[in-house]
Amino acid sequence: MFRSIILLVTSLLLPTVANASTILTSFKPIQMIVVELTQGISEPDVLMNSNASPHDYALKPSDVKKIQQADMVIWFGRDLEASFVKVLEGKSNVLTISQIPNLNLREFGSADHDAHEGHDHGSHDPHFWLGIDQVKVAAQHISAELIKLDSENTAQYQANLNQFIINLDAKKRSITEQLHPVKDTGYYVFHDAYGYFEEDFGLNNLGYFTVSPERKPGAKTLISIRNTLKRDNVQCVFSEPQFTPAVIASVTRGSQATKGQLDPVGSTINVQPGSYFDFLQQLTESYTDCLAKK
Repeated sequence: MFRSIILLVTSLLLPTVANASTILTSFKPIQMIVVELTQGISEPDVLMNSNASPHDYALKPSDVKKIQQADMVIWFGRDLEASFVKVLEGKSNVLTISQIPNLNLREFGSADHDAHEGHDHGSHDPHFWLGIDQVKVAAQHISAELIKLDSENTAQYQANLNQFIINLDAKKRSITEQLHPVKDTGYYVFHDAYGYFEEDFGLNNLGYFTVSPERKPGAKTLISIRNTLKRDNVQCVFSEPQFTPAVIASVTRGSQATKGQLDPVGSTINVQPGSYFDFLQQLTESYTDCLAKK
C-alpha cells in the first residue's frame, strides 16, 4: 500500500510530457525536410538507411511494423518508391507528396519515355527535393497536415515553416552566386535526377547515362556519350555513390573529362536541424569542385 502511495505521489510530481506524434518518412531527403518542420516538437523517423536508393529498396518486415505504428507516413509516391505501393497507397495515415496540388513536377522528355518503357515509372521527375520551389510547396502542405494531426503545436509548426522558407530563399541566393562562374560549363550525370536543381541555377547538363539507375544504359547510348566526350567540350562526368557502374570509367577513358561525384540523397550527412541545407551545400560544392578544375 505504501509503495502504491509513493508511486502515485511521484507520478504527480513529475512534469507532464505531451505525446508527440510519430512521423515516419520513406527516405533521407524527405526526413531532412520534415526535421525542419517539426523542430521543438518531434523527430521524424525514416525507413531507408542513409545510403539506400528509393529506386530499388525492398521493404523489410520491421519496416511494415513501423508503418503500421506511425501516426503519419510521408513518401513521394509510386513513381519513386515502387516497392512501397502495396503497403502505403490508399492508407488514411499516409501523405503522398506526388499528389500535392501545384507541386509543378518536371515532365520527362520523349527520349525519357522511351527509356522508361517496361518500367513502373511515371511521366514526371520524382526528385522534387532538388528543387527549391518544389520543396517550398511540399513543406507548406506537409506543415498543414502536421497541424491537422497535432493542433496543440500549431504555432510552433507555423514558426518552423516560416523560418524554413526564409532559409530556403537565402540558400538559393548563395548557391546562385557560388555556381555562377561554372554555370555554362558542360557535363554529364549518371542518371536524370538533377533537373530541378539544374533549372534553378541554369547549369549546362549535356546529358545522362540513364533515366533510372536500376536500368543499365544501352550500347547506343554509351557510344553516343563516348563520341560526345571526345568531340565536345565536356568538363566533367558525374557518378553517384549509390551506383558506381564501370561504364563511366570505360566511357571517360581517352577523353579529357574529369570524373566527379554527385550524391542525390546526402548519404554522408547526419540528419539534424539544418541538414537539408548542408545537403544543398554539399551538392553545390560537388558541382563547383569538378566543373572549375582546369
